[in-house]
Amino acid sequence: MAKYRNALPQLGERIFVTDGGIETTLIFLDGLDLPLFAAFPLHDTPEGWAALKKYFTPYAALARDRGAGCVLETATWRANHDWGVKLGYSAEALERVNRDAVKLLLELRKEFETEASPLVISGCLGPRGDGYQPEAKMTAEEAQAYHDLQVRVFAETDADLVTAITMNYVEEAIGIARAARARNMPVVISFTVETDGRLPTGQSLQEAIEETDAATDGAPLYYMINCAHPEHFRDLLRDRPEWARRLQGIRANASTKSHAELNESTELDAGDPEALARDYVELKELLPALRVVGGCCGTDHRHITAIHSAVG
Repeated sequence: MAKYRNALPQLGERIFVTDGGIETTLIFLDGLDLPLFAAFPLHDTPEGWAALKKYFTPYAALARDRGAGCVLETATWRANHDWGVKLGYSAEALERVNRDAVKLLLELRKEFETEASPLVISGCLGPRGDGYQPEAKMTAEEAQAYHDLQVRVFAETDADLVTAITMNYVEEAIGIARAARARNMPVVISFTVETDGRLPTGQSLQEAIEETDAATDGAPLYYMINCAHPEHFRDLLRDRPEWARRLQGIRANASTKSHAELNESTELDAGDPEALARDYVELKELLPALRVVGGCCGTDHRHITAIHSAVG
């Protein structure tokens, strides 16, 4: 039985931390090879399992040591059918690795969780296609059917919720939210935006959130932004618009580069952790409902430590 599924603690008043850029950390800082930018195959070897635990441990320890809550995402952003096939995974193998990803975080929960620092486990879903380019778009109905496999597996584990990360067009977000609702699984949707603050499709963030809510009867518990630097979306929030109350999580990039520039990068742009933390202070002022803070590309535990020190 999932520990927090029916009473998610990050919906309260406290600030929860989450992790940083898992793939960029594993590749650029730990020197690991991640074909197709996929971390999930690491679950299949003792060395890979250890590497994932090493990655997650500083975040769980940060929460424990500071008496903060923590939300950890399974390393399954690429663990859906299309990416799995490209990496040689059958449907059965994909199901197994998604279950194993939850088991790994359960090990961390057992080791680091305290009464003052609840550790929430989120089953991470990523886009069917490229994280930055909304190519071969699905209808909402197609997206629901496609992502139901991963949602079903997480619903059968001890995962407390599912989170769709780096959503770049609204139909896929709607489909995932509907799949989660059909499985009685709490769901969070995290959109990514370009340097102009709009989704890669050109749709505004406001329109994406309102369209998703309208099409799903408000199924997402809340929304997040990930894989964008604060300067790319901060101006959208200046007047504290009503729709922004649905934004309760931020996982920003360390870099101010565009997605296209990041795709071509051969070196890590880790930015300045303290400067990013100052950006989060401003975001917290603009988003009174902000509850979950973490990072994306280029960030690691140093950034999240600085962010929590600033806003926690």
